[in-house]
Amino acid sequence: MRHRIKGRRLGRSASHRKALGKNLVSSLFLHGRIETTLPKAKEYKPMAEKLITKAKTKDLHSVRHAIKHLGSKAAVARLFDEIGPSMKDRPGGYTRIIKLGQRRLGDQGTRVLLEIVGHEPGPAAQDDAE
Repeated sequence: MRHRIKGRRLGRSASHRKALGKNLVSSLFLHGRIETTLPKAKEYKPMAEKLITKAKTKDLHSVRHAIKHLGSKAAVARLFDEIGPSMKDRPGGYTRIIKLGQRRLGDQGTRVLLEIVGHEPGPAAQDDAE
């Protein structure tokens, strides 16, 4: 029985889960929206929410905390320069999970979009070969 055991294993070792979290959340901050599976989105959404809350106030301790959890200085810069200030008046709920209709082709995994609230997707990439 799993009484009082927190977190999902996601079929990975502890170090692999930690690396997966860093990569997913930093990609979320860099791109504004990522496509992943439902268990991964549910597991790493609180991590993203807490980092956005830290980014509302830009001080040295918060920046170092974000670098420790993300590992990517580009993601940290975008978090503190764009995302944090834009969420200044919002008391919480910075991310959303949107379920997609089709399942993943290989293993029928549930696909979802994990996105930052207020993120405006850019125009679709156009082909240069016309």
